[in-house]
Amino acid sequence: MKSELAAYACNPDRTRGRRYPVSPDPTRSDYQRDRDRIVHSSAFRRLEYKTQVFVNHEGDLFRTRLTHSLEVAQLGRSIARSLGLSEDLVEAICLAHDLGHTPFGHAGQEALNDCMREWGGFEHNLQSLRMVDVLEHRYPAHDGLNLTFETREGILKHCSRRNAEWLEAREPGGVGARFLLGRQPSLEAQLCNLVDAIAYSAHDVDDGVRSGLIRLEQLEDVALVRRHISRVKSDYPMLATEHESRRLLYETIRRMLSEQVYDVVDTTRAAIGRARPEDVDAVRGLPPLVCFSVGMQADTTQLQQFLLHDLYRHPRVARTMDAAQRVVRELFAIYGADHGQLPGSRAARVRAAGSLAQRMRAIADFIAGMTDRFALHEHERLTGQRLLAR
Repeated sequence: MKSELAAYACNPDRTRGRRYPVSPDPTRSDYQRDRDRIVHSSAFRRLEYKTQVFVNHEGDLFRTRLTHSLEVAQLGRSIARSLGLSEDLVEAICLAHDLGHTPFGHAGQEALNDCMREWGGFEHNLQSLRMVDVLEHRYPAHDGLNLTFETREGILKHCSRRNAEWLEAREPGGVGARFLLGRQPSLEAQLCNLVDAIAYSAHDVDDGVRSGLIRLEQLEDVALVRRHISRVKSDYPMLATEHESRRLLYETIRRMLSEQVYDVVDTTRAAIGRARPEDVDAVRGLPPLVCFSVGMQADTTQLQQFLLHDLYRHPRVARTMDAAQRVVRELFAIYGADHGQLPGSRAARVRAAGSLAQRMRAIADFIAGMTDRFALHEHERLTGQRLLAR
């Protein structure tokens, strides 16, 4: 497999390494070890009960952060193989990219950011890095999972300048440097960022229709979906009935995903051919190379805009998210006012954190790590109110 890696790919034999040295593994590359450490982490297991659009109690068939991460990893590996990139590194980044997400998806993140505004705010990408660098406690000699630079670089796909400066001060030339220098991450990291968007758009279409919040007919206003619905109906006329609408949707999404994947492969391969990067360091000095064609980018943006207005801002979703944000805000206020309300040894950890800002960050860490149902349970325990069914 090593011989199949392109010159511009991240090669585990030439990794920039880990913050704490480890002995080589006799059977696994460094990126395979990263993947395994992520899969065995507590944060990864909690993704099973964290959601993005639909809160965990709303149905057993809706995607969770865990199933989303697995779908992203599958798409990422397929494209990486076609481009000569490191499949193992792509898989590790994809599996870890959502580890820092709060309960209740983006609504929980917005609420926690508001709560933490006075103490540096909250960014879920930075929290994912914090999760693997600090908050996992699995090894006797250090905090965190001690992942390679390349995996950590891919996990931190967005970062404010303020936080990049904070990272750079603590790790000169590390994962925060590229945000200050205007450089790109590896092609593997660029790929994970793009397939994340491909996967969530596709599964939100599926979950949105399954929930009844959007109808298949509405989706025919979106060019990317419309052309595949039309082709599926032409190829399989028997699916153009209400009884077979589920098969029609599945086949439409399958073809839509295939078109996006093939477009990324072809467009990226052409961009690499024009840029001719000699190695991964050359990649970091170039504009982004992993991308859609102009036409597919327009189609994908149209789909994302449709989902924003017709699904994510649907009144039923908005009511649920308003309640979810209230849960996060009230938990933060209660824990902040009385650390003794924190369960177990968490209270002692928060008290020992040092400054007020550090104590508030420790509380934010605890809330961000909650699953949807644990957050609801804690809120009910502390307030006596059940805002959402469990």
